[in-house]
Amino acid sequence: RQGLPTIYLPMKTSSPGHRAPAPTDRRPRRPRGEVRIIGGLRKRSKLAVPDLPGLRPTPDRVRETVFNWLGQSLAGLRVLDLYAGSGALGLEAASRGAAQVLLVEQHPRCVAAITAAAQRLSATQVQVRAADALASAHSLARTGERFDLVFIDPPYVGGQQLAALRAVQPLVAEQGRVYVETDAADLFDALDAEGW
Repeated sequence: RQGLPTIYLPMKTSSPGHRAPAPTDRRPRRPRGEVRIIGGLRKRSKLAVPDLPGLRPTPDRVRETVFNWLGQSLAGLRVLDLYAGSGALGLEAASRGAAQVLLVEQHPRCVAAITAAAQRLSATQVQVRAADALASAHSLARTGERFDLVFIDPPYVGGQQLAALRAVQPLVAEQGRVYVETDAADLFDALDAEGW
């Protein structure tokens, strides 16, 4: 399968037979409605998270794991963050040196929060697009855009992960990577059947 993108799908850890370890972290919890950038030039910068139903920013520890997988530096990479939500993944990529970061989000409050954060952080390589994620992916494909890294984190309720993967397939550069957050274990079977 040479040339196909790498896909990483974190799964819920509450499945039968797997128990998450008891938390031992005694650091004070961050106020609700806020996450922080965990690495790169803008490390420790806080990002406001609008209080909206279904909005679940990728937690710091999960982002740390993802960016350890990707490598600490994303220098020169083109990044697409579909369903940007809080913007944590895309802004983290910008902090770690991505050359271009496009965040796509349709909720006006999220778009405003991401735009304000990008301006406050002087993240000039960041572009925020207020639009539907799937429609944007199709539009980008029509114009021949390619990305080295794609983040897909749609609301779990809508089950849009597979549709999003199909939409971004033509957008992923050779040797590109795709990160998908999902709670659907059967997504792996669907991906195998589609040649991912």
